[in-house]
Amino acid sequence: MKIDRIEIELCSLPYVHFFETSLGREEDRTFILVKVYAEGICGYGETVADKAPLYSYETTQTAWLMLKDYLIPLLIRKSLSEPLDFYEEAKIFKGHPMAKAGLEMALWDLAAKQKGVPLWKLYGGSQKEIPSGVSIGIQDSQSQLIHRIQAFLEEGYQRIKLKIKPGWDVSVCRNVREKFPDIRLQVDANGAYVYCLDDKKRLLDLDTFGLEMIEQPFVPYDLWDHARLQEDLHTPLCLDESIINAETARKAMEMGSCRVINIKAGRVGGIIESKRIHDVCQKNSMPVWCGGMLESGIGRAHNVHLATLPNFKFPHDLSASKRYYAEDLIEPPIDITGQGTIKVPDLPGIGVSPQEKRIQKASQLKKIFKKSDF
Repeated sequence: MKIDRIEIELCSLPYVHFFETSLGREEDRTFILVKVYAEGICGYGETVADKAPLYSYETTQTAWLMLKDYLIPLLIRKSLSEPLDFYEEAKIFKGHPMAKAGLEMALWDLAAKQKGVPLWKLYGGSQKEIPSGVSIGIQDSQSQLIHRIQAFLEEGYQRIKLKIKPGWDVSVCRNVREKFPDIRLQVDANGAYVYCLDDKKRLLDLDTFGLEMIEQPFVPYDLWDHARLQEDLHTPLCLDESIINAETARKAMEMGSCRVINIKAGRVGGIIESKRIHDVCQKNSMPVWCGGMLESGIGRAHNVHLATLPNFKFPHDLSASKRYYAEDLIEPPIDITGQGTIKVPDLPGIGVSPQEKRIQKASQLKKIFKKSDF
């Protein structure tokens, strides 16, 4: 297809409830929407980089610069429209996977709409409904946490994930497990611990609570200490931030650094790299699941289609739109069934309709690129 123009918009949406991890507390989400227009069709993508370099070195500012000065000019000058072609050409630029992912996913949406099929069919997915879990941030009190868990269980979520950090970990898990002895429960540290005597004891103490997994206890580069910890744990370790591509997934498996991998398309560079990670894990009998970056409904819809691939084995961090936003950017909103699943949209592309009036309301900055600009 011939690309007519590309638009990027810096948007912000307030959360319905603050979200706190070991990295800090957030009251809203700032992100970049990417729109690629061709032959009367618009493909939508979302760049998940946040305002500050806390979770990643990428920010909305770095991603905006990469899109504006490098990735979009590359795509237009080389007349790229196929996601794989863009993925290969963009390798010339080191790093910046979040910026690359937003543009690549817009190309995937465009391609699927042009072919008149939902994204999952292009990906080779097979699951018509996917199991949904919910991630609950650090709360002001344990009683507040218990109340929120109860509310989400009543909505039907199949799995609860707790954010933890030193001091908000063992007693929290003990209390939750006493209140909810039979729920599927896992924890996520976002790299808050170090491999020392005190922290190792805390993590080993978590072994007694029947957790489905412990996610990313150490910093991303530390595959070695994750492997040392996994040797002493019965609970599977799950790696998230450590897995930057299929090669690091292979190395983590060979080192015994984990037993589960969390794939986030927006973080690893897009759908193609996500599928490569999925495939190498499947080949090595390592189960995966799909994480989220608190995306709007546009990015969330992309994740739902990815999660239809066969080696996604656990409930995902893909919750209903209302979990995070009072007014999402799509119709219909993403919702969960009474069985705690999300039905995969079957309309072309991402399968939901972005609402331009809501996007305009959330938009803080916009830039348009045309062939004539280059």
